[in-house]
Amino acid sequence: MNKNQILSPVFVEKLVFSGKWLARAEDGRAIMIAGGVIPGQTVSVRVIKTRKGHIEGQVLDVLEPSPLEQPLPAHFQVYGGCKWLPIRYPEQLRIKNEQVLECFSGLKARGLLAQTVWHPILASPEIYGYRNKLEFSFGKYISAKEEIHDEFRFGFHKQGEFDRIIDCDFCVLASDSVNEIFQEVNVLSRASGIPTYDPRTNKGVWRHLVVREAKANGQKMLVYSLNTKDPDYDAAAFGKVWQKMSERSDIATQILFHNTGLADIVAGEAEILQGPGTIRETLLGKSFEIRPKSFFQTNSTGAEVLYSTAISLVKSSGGTLLDLYAGTGTIGILLAHLFDRVRSVELVADSSADAIVNAGLNGVTNFEAIQAPVEKFLKDYLGRGETADTLVIDPPRDGMYPGTPADILAFRAREIIYVSCNPSTLVRDLDFFLAEGKYALTDVVPVDMFPHTHHIETVVRLELRA
Repeated sequence: MNKNQILSPVFVEKLVFSGKWLARAEDGRAIMIAGGVIPGQTVSVRVIKTRKGHIEGQVLDVLEPSPLEQPLPAHFQVYGGCKWLPIRYPEQLRIKNEQVLECFSGLKARGLLAQTVWHPILASPEIYGYRNKLEFSFGKYISAKEEIHDEFRFGFHKQGEFDRIIDCDFCVLASDSVNEIFQEVNVLSRASGIPTYDPRTNKGVWRHLVVREAKANGQKMLVYSLNTKDPDYDAAAFGKVWQKMSERSDIATQILFHNTGLADIVAGEAEILQGPGTIRETLLGKSFEIRPKSFFQTNSTGAEVLYSTAISLVKSSGGTLLDLYAGTGTIGILLAHLFDRVRSVELVADSSADAIVNAGLNGVTNFEAIQAPVEKFLKDYLGRGETADTLVIDPPRDGMYPGTPADILAFRAREIIYVSCNPSTLVRDLDFFLAEGKYALTDVVPVDMFPHTHHIETVVRLELRA
C-alpha cells in the first residue's frame, strides 16, 4: 500500500485515541483516519503513512451517511471543523464520554483507578454560535478536469486539500453578528477588484480574515492577512473595505498583517488600522485582554465550565501554585486568591506578556509570569531547592515533553490538576505518575468545549499519597 493511494470504500467503525477513527483495510490492518468523520459512515481515504501494524489516512469524501446522522436545516453547512453537526448533541456527548473511558481502560485494567471518581461529561452551555475566534480563507479553484474556474472563493479549506477553498454562506459555529460581518467582508472584498492569493504561485493578495469576538460585551476584532507585496495590492481599494467595516458599532479594532510568507498562516508585520488593537473578554468575573495572536479558549462560556471544573477540584490553599503551560495566565489568575504566590510558566513570549497584563487588569499582585520552556524551568527551579504545593498542568495536544513528568514527581506537590485536550497523551502521562505509586487519581471530568467536532477536554486531579 503506497502513500497517496486512495482507499474506497472504507467503513468507519469507531472513535479511538487522538481523535482519530478506526476502520479496517482489506488486508485486516487498522486504518487510523484523521479528519473528523462519523461512526457508521462509508468514506474514501487517502493514505498518508503506512506503518507495520496500521495505516494512517486522511478522509477525502463521505460516500454513505451514518445511521447517527440527522437532516439539517437548509442554511446549515458542514465544513472541516464541524463534521459532527449531523449528530444529535446528546449522542455526541455519549461518543466523547466513551472515547475518554476507552483511553483510561488500560489504567483501570491494571487497578490504578481504584480511588477514582468518574464524573459525568459536562456539556457546553452553547452548541451553536459558540466560537469566539474564526479564521476564514481566501483562494481560487481552477480545474479543467472538473470544468471549474473560480477566481475568488472565501470560506474554509476543503478537508485534505490545502489549495481548495469552499465558499461559505453561513457558519453554524459563529454568532449571528460574526456571520453578518463575514458576509459583508465577502461582498466588499469581491467588489474591491483585489485578487485572491494562490499558494501554488505565491501570487495574489487576499489570504485570511480572522474575526475575534468578546462574548461578554460583543466587541469584535477583525484581522486581515494580505500579501501586500504583490503588484496587484491596492491600498486604496483595501482602505474602502476596512473603513466601511469600521462603521459597525460592534467592531472595536481592525488590524492588517502584511503577510508575504509562504506558510498558510496569519503572520507578518502587524498594522493597527482602527482602535487599540485589542478587545477585552470576561471569564468568571475576571477581565482578559485579547490581542490578534493571543491564545484564548475559543469557547468563552465553555471555558467558564472548564475553568470552574479545575477550580472545584483544587482542595489545597496557601503556599505556591505552579501554573505550567500557562498561556496567557488564565487559570493562575483565576486561582490566585487561594494561594500565597502564583508562578505562571509559558514558552511563548507574547502569551507570557499577556499574562502580566491580565494579572494587572485584575489587581492580582501575588502573580509572577515566567517566560521559559517548562522542562527547563522545572530543572532550574528544582536545582534551587524551591518547592510547590499545587501544580496546574495544561499542556499542548502532544502532552508533556519527555522527562517532564519525572521532574514533576520530584516536587511532591500536594495535588496536581491536569487539564488536557487530548485524552490519549493525558493517559500516557498519568501512566507515569500512577506507576510510581506516589499519587492517586481522585477525579476524572470530561468537558465538551467543542460541540460538533471530535475534540474533548478532560480535567483530572492527582493527590499525593500519605
